Amino acid sequence: MYSKRKRIIIVDDNIINLTMCKSILANQYDIWTMSSGEKLFEILEKIIPDLILLDIEMPDMNGYEVMKKLKAMQKIADIPVIFLTIRNDTNSELEGLRLGAVDYIIKPFSPALLLKRIEIHILMEEQKNELKRYNNDLLQVIEKKSKAILDMQSFALSAVINLVEFRDVQNSGHLERTSHYIKILLDAMFEQKVYYEIITTWDIETVLQSAMLHDIGKISIKDNILLKRNKLNESEFREMKKHTVQGVQIIEKIEQSSSESEFLAHAKLFAGYHHEKWNGTGYPNGLKGDEIPLEGRLMAIADVYDALISRRIYKEPQEHQEVVEVIKSGRGTQFDPFLTDIFLSVADKFEEPYKKRTNAQNASSY
Repeated sequence: MYSKRKRIIIVDDNIINLTMCKSILANQYDIWTMSSGEKLFEILEKIIPDLILLDIEMPDMNGYEVMKKLKAMQKIADIPVIFLTIRNDTNSELEGLRLGAVDYIIKPFSPALLLKRIEIHILMEEQKNELKRYNNDLLQVIEKKSKAILDMQSFALSAVINLVEFRDVQNSGHLERTSHYIKILLDAMFEQKVYYEIITTWDIETVLQSAMLHDIGKISIKDNILLKRNKLNESEFREMKKHTVQGVQIIEKIEQSSSESEFLAHAKLFAGYHHEKWNGTGYPNGLKGDEIPLEGRLMAIADVYDALISRRIYKEPQEHQEVVEVIKSGRGTQFDPFLTDIFLSVADKFEEPYKKRTNAQNASSY
């Protein structure tokens, strides 16, 4: 039958002390007696006790040495240890506590005192284990809820992306590709430590997801403008430019009923500032230099690259190297010069999604 009684190991090289301790404790606990530290570690390979009573003055391996070895072994490091000793000085007691003992009992001791001290420490250990179990259970609940929130966020994000791309069919895949380009830039920025003090504070996965909302404002653009088969006239272009402001407004409305502040904060900056230009000639606010949030400056490069290299109803795609030269020529005028240099250092990686898309289109034509 399984015993629910707590298990205690007593370690002492004095047989009289072992016998006396066992006689005091045996009515309430399951007891094992060991005459040395070496034998203690042998028995610990078979059972894990709830408490160890450990003598300090022992030959070969004294109590302090046993304690150091116990604490160095992960499996048994948390077993509470009470030192039993004839030493009655502050330094000895402090040394025992420093090494991790939970208590320090001076010999000779009264049976009642020994029983009470053990009872207290076993109760404390039970409460500690109960708290640990509670924390583990709580952590699992939090993890499940966090996963549910992330799943819901991903589902909502996918729905919004599909809605944007359903309306702007000629830009199919644009949102995912620009997010991929942002990742390439960020990886290089980490490696080269460009704007390092900013990006090290970012949750990169959150940033990459939020980047896919940069064109959410196009939901509010009229079909006759968004789906026009020719280039936009001046009036139509003014309306199209409003998608940046309207994107921010849409995200702000979502913010009012959502706790996902970091995700939406990044999304708002991608949506509102990806058409600003380094020299201040962009829209909607005509911001200049580092007045433009870093998210906007990153998306400016990713967005222009994908727009130029992609086929549109009103234009043919440009070659990769042509697009690279366009972005290079915009260094310090349209684009952040430091980010332009980052782009130029990894431009070949930008071409990979385009090659895959072209190959897939060619294969489907047969």
